[in-house]
Amino acid sequence: MLDAVAALGLEELHNLSVEAARERATGLVDPDTFPRYAGSIEDRLIPGPAGDLPVRIYTPDLGGPLPLLLYFHGGGFVVCNLDTHETICRLLSNEAGCIVISVDYRLAPEHPYPAAVEDCLAATRWAAEHAGELGGDPARIAVAGDSAGGNLAAVVALRARDEGEPGLRGQLLVYPITDHYEPGTPSYFENAEGYFLTRKGMQWFFDHYLEEGFNREDPHVFPLRAAELAGLPPALVITAEYDPLRDEGVRYAESLREAGVDTVHLPCEGMIHGFFGQVAVIDRAGEVVGESCLWLRRVFAD
Repeated sequence: MLDAVAALGLEELHNLSVEAARERATGLVDPDTFPRYAGSIEDRLIPGPAGDLPVRIYTPDLGGPLPLLLYFHGGGFVVCNLDTHETICRLLSNEAGCIVISVDYRLAPEHPYPAAVEDCLAATRWAAEHAGELGGDPARIAVAGDSAGGNLAAVVALRARDEGEPGLRGQLLVYPITDHYEPGTPSYFENAEGYFLTRKGMQWFFDHYLEEGFNREDPHVFPLRAAELAGLPPALVITAEYDPLRDEGVRYAESLREAGVDTVHLPCEGMIHGFFGQVAVIDRAGEVVGESCLWLRRVFAD
């Protein structure tokens, strides 16, 4: 896959404008590769902190009430949307037997931190309040996301714990961003370039997401900096071997476990950042999605 991407001769992400980066991300979407979905898919607008918030709701053809999974897409807080993560949401809904609500949160730099966090938290609370009309069970709600979306899922879990609502059954964190690139973990330098996501790419994302003078100790930006992780919902943390974010994901899983949180860490050898949704070309991706869905079924059952 990396050879195929290299053969395209694409400009490095950090050299692109925001508009060009977004066009590239959406241009890679091929609806013909979407897995079949046994259920209904509905686009809706729900109330958000700054007006209407678009969501896409995947409801499987199963008897309810069903568990609810809020999904926050990756893309460095700057790129990607509901369409770019269609495959992942279909698979999670199909295989975990749950309603998936994919959230089209506001993107930076037009809407820097904390806009994305506020949108994702608002969507999670909306899902809890409207679970009945969706055919869902308000007592069985989890959050999930990849990369920047994994960061948002972790932060929503922190906010929900600290603010008392909603109660969450689990957090599925796929190669999550949990810390800053400075000083950077060893994996930030071992995998700085050549494996899809680069160190310079992460710098580009953070430069758009965070405004000047941001607090490096803010746990709602960097969950690894949280003073207390006890009391959080069970977590599945997935990391990829050839990923700048690998070590901070490992450290977050270790920190959760040390705080007494029921935590499973799934290290994926030989994988790169972004592999989770590439089920059409990477066999291991399908296996890991399947393992994630088994974990979701367990936490929803518990």
